[in-house]
Amino acid sequence: MEFRSFEKSWGAEIKADGSVLFRLWAPGQQQITLRIAEGDHPMHAMGEGWYELQLSDIAHGTPYHYLLADGTLVPDPASRAQQSAVNGPSLVIDPRHYVWQHPNWRGRPWEETVVYELHIGTFTPEGTFQAAIKKLPELKALGITMIEVLPVSQFGGTRGWGYDGVLLYAPQASYGSPDDFKAFVDAAHAHGLSVVLDIVLNHFGPEGNYLPLLAPAFFHQERMTPWGAGIAYDVDAARRYIIEAPLYWLQEFHLDGLRFDAIDQIEDSSSKHALIEIAERIRRDITDRPIHLTTEDCRNVTFLHPRDKQGNAPLFTGEWNDDFHNAIHVFATGETHAYYQDFADVPEKLIARILTEGFAYQGEISPQSGQRRGVPSAGQPPVAFVDFIQNHDQVGNRAQGDRLITLAGTERTKVLLATLLLSPHIPLLFMGEEFGETNPFLFFTDFHGDLAKAVREGRAREFTGHAGHDSDVPDPNDEQTFIRSKLDWNKPHSVEGKAWLAFTQSLLQLRQRHIVPLLGSAAGHSGKVVKTAKGFVAVSWSFPAGELSIALNIGKTAQPLPALPGETIFAWPQESASLPQHTIVVRLNTGVSA
Repeated sequence: MEFRSFEKSWGAEIKADGSVLFRLWAPGQQQITLRIAEGDHPMHAMGEGWYELQLSDIAHGTPYHYLLADGTLVPDPASRAQQSAVNGPSLVIDPRHYVWQHPNWRGRPWEETVVYELHIGTFTPEGTFQAAIKKLPELKALGITMIEVLPVSQFGGTRGWGYDGVLLYAPQASYGSPDDFKAFVDAAHAHGLSVVLDIVLNHFGPEGNYLPLLAPAFFHQERMTPWGAGIAYDVDAARRYIIEAPLYWLQEFHLDGLRFDAIDQIEDSSSKHALIEIAERIRRDITDRPIHLTTEDCRNVTFLHPRDKQGNAPLFTGEWNDDFHNAIHVFATGETHAYYQDFADVPEKLIARILTEGFAYQGEISPQSGQRRGVPSAGQPPVAFVDFIQNHDQVGNRAQGDRLITLAGTERTKVLLATLLLSPHIPLLFMGEEFGETNPFLFFTDFHGDLAKAVREGRAREFTGHAGHDSDVPDPNDEQTFIRSKLDWNKPHSVEGKAWLAFTQSLLQLRQRHIVPLLGSAAGHSGKVVKTAKGFVAVSWSFPAGELSIALNIGKTAQPLPALPGETIFAWPQESASLPQHTIVVRLNTGVSA
């Protein structure tokens, strides 16, 4: 079977002769000793802060530590796996150990993407890669084409969202081994499902990060992010560590893409921005399958998502469209606290603009920040935007982890789900959304001592004065907070759950049959607003392959159905000359009978 590996600048790498080369950048230390197999081996100083040691006869799975001069034992920052805890021994991993069963997988095109976002720890009762494999047939049957896994880089404790990872190359040990994650990806490919990974390159978590001790120059102390000192992307060794991580995950785990978290916090003064270098290297080095790269960026930018004359994306494929969620949330719930205040004024018009042009804010002043935000986005193709009506952030960053169905009710949520799945933007579902899950998704961690106290108190302060957040905030470190966040797999077998699944599946079948064929040739400047009113939105798009229209009403007042060309491909709960509350009509004109 095909052998896949990526040779990193940092860490333990198995060479062609079977020996293992250990490399560490530690300019903050005068000496480094490798502790392995009960023996200590002084490492060689190679200059510019690098330490190396090459050893033979090191078996796959052998534990090791780095020993500092003061007696401190630290894990390898570029560990491929941990024995268990983030502070414990790292493991030597032979990438050849896993035998790929489906090495000829060649991916799926972006335009047919339906993303399913899941968190390994709460997706199943067991919370492991192996347990998640058992659910893949259900996702395939539903109509999902892409699984997006929340970050899996090793973090402190056994439970967490993953955004506090500190060992960027090691899958979280509580989820399983590197081979287990590879088996998950392999199994997904067997079912025709792409797999992308959420990756965090903007900060390190608070527990298990020894880089400030090993290499203070890894960070710019004068530049602070919301999570601490900014990473020194312009320092060669740090830049290598960061830039190689995406390539490592894509190549060694045969992933189909990555989602880059909060890239607005990646500030780089280099002549070529680290993100652009990452995208260029990925496009250059991986050519055997489509690689889909998405970004999360509150700035509403488009310069990272250009299209060439053929419509291909030479850098990043698309951007998470928080504007869509935020406008939909205000539209559906009426909440206008915090960042929702930017969408408080006539959300119907903002939703119409988002659907037809991409972003709501395209250079206008944000009421929340008082600053201009965004750039014109109408020239972007609809598939440059990844939309969602809920996700891990927007659910989990509520004090009680409320899902939209809890806040807006079943009927309204169904209209919004249909809008999401039948628009020409790329849709994303959050795990459980397909069967009407009502279990919360809370913020949870597994910290102890002073760190646990700081997280608990900080979380409570965060929600002071927020709408719907006046009750006690669950303790993130209480294991019950984590357990409450797990999906209820009895729900899909209930009468209500089966109805939700059938509804979602029918929408995805319609999307595959009618919407996807429009998207391969869909370009920018394709949308137009037909009409908006209180609780009502009607929009349309003109593509080379046909014209698509959507009209929806969640307002109390019935609205006349505008003149929308073509045949009705979906109407819920039924089609009529007017749209009463909680209704939607979708029409398609291709010049041929549907």
